[in-house]
Amino acid sequence: MAPDRGSETTAEAATVEAALGSLSLQESQSALAQVVDSSDPVASTPPHLSHDPATNAKRTDPFQFGQRHLSESDDVFEYNAWDHVLPDSAHYDFCESQYAAQRAAPVSDFDRDRFNEHPEKWWDLFYKQKTSTFFKDRKWLVQEFPVLQEITKKDAGSKVVLEVGAGAGNTAFPILRMNENPELRIFAVDFSKKAVETMRSAEDYTNGNGVMSAEVWDAAGDSLPPGVEEGSVDIVIMIFIFSALNPKQWQQAVTNINRILKPKGEVLFRDYGRGDLAQVRFKAGRWMEDNFYVRGDGTRVYFFEKEQLEEIWGGSFDVLNLDVDRRLIVNRQRRIKMYRCWIQGRFQKKAPGTLPE
Repeated sequence: MAPDRGSETTAEAATVEAALGSLSLQESQSALAQVVDSSDPVASTPPHLSHDPATNAKRTDPFQFGQRHLSESDDVFEYNAWDHVLPDSAHYDFCESQYAAQRAAPVSDFDRDRFNEHPEKWWDLFYKQKTSTFFKDRKWLVQEFPVLQEITKKDAGSKVVLEVGAGAGNTAFPILRMNENPELRIFAVDFSKKAVETMRSAEDYTNGNGVMSAEVWDAAGDSLPPGVEEGSVDIVIMIFIFSALNPKQWQQAVTNINRILKPKGEVLFRDYGRGDLAQVRFKAGRWMEDNFYVRGDGTRVYFFEKEQLEEIWGGSFDVLNLDVDRRLIVNRQRRIKMYRCWIQGRFQKKAPGTLPE
């Protein structure tokens, strides 16, 4: 996954997107502190009833998505972020006007073809321009997906994890570092050769004692990942990767993931939801089709509805969890409100004999 970095992006939005594209509640609040004036006396405001730090830090339900609720009596600019905030009708009207303006000035036919023909080229350029230090490790993974803690325990037994769209390894490497399971195997795949080179050159990779293997693989291609056998994987991780595919590629990607997984194997999923700040701010020349855009760096991104993902994955998978993670991000110094929307899910491969006719 990569943040939006189009030429149309304002400095404010770029800062927020780079900091928050895939962070947890606690990390996003911490990152936002870098955006807000640290000398602001409000920054030291003590917690009140709508913010219980103890509860925030000790969620028992990974799909609870935080406890900082915004009530009518709260000052919206008192904190950097609020959870479960549904935008009001005025904001939805604003979004629809933005979408109409985007559709009225779409990507040219020439650009649409070149961005879709060889998408890996644009990701190669992206990773070539960014160093591995640019990317932030996803330390929130175990909080959101506790199964990762289970499979890395010393006595967990033989387990295989495949991360699709591994990028610079900011999901795979944290798993590798916390691993105590001598029988764990991690496959980190990406269709960008440059991304795979970045992972292979990392110190964690060379010191990983063969636990991790980084390979080039197109999730919507016709073959399985190098070294991965059909029906051999326990966990597939897809964090902000499905949105990088053309909608025409979704079914093939789901079919490939289904082939790779063992019966009852799981997909851990997180991606962009419709109406996210990153979608609303797109300007002219970025719209390719409804909810599907090209960023300024040539990479693509789609914004999903929850019901849409249920339909896409529900045919050959049981949807164990699927929820919308909404947050209102606030820049208190500039009095700006920014709505974020992500969708997080767990899909389990159906056992033989339970697939629909």
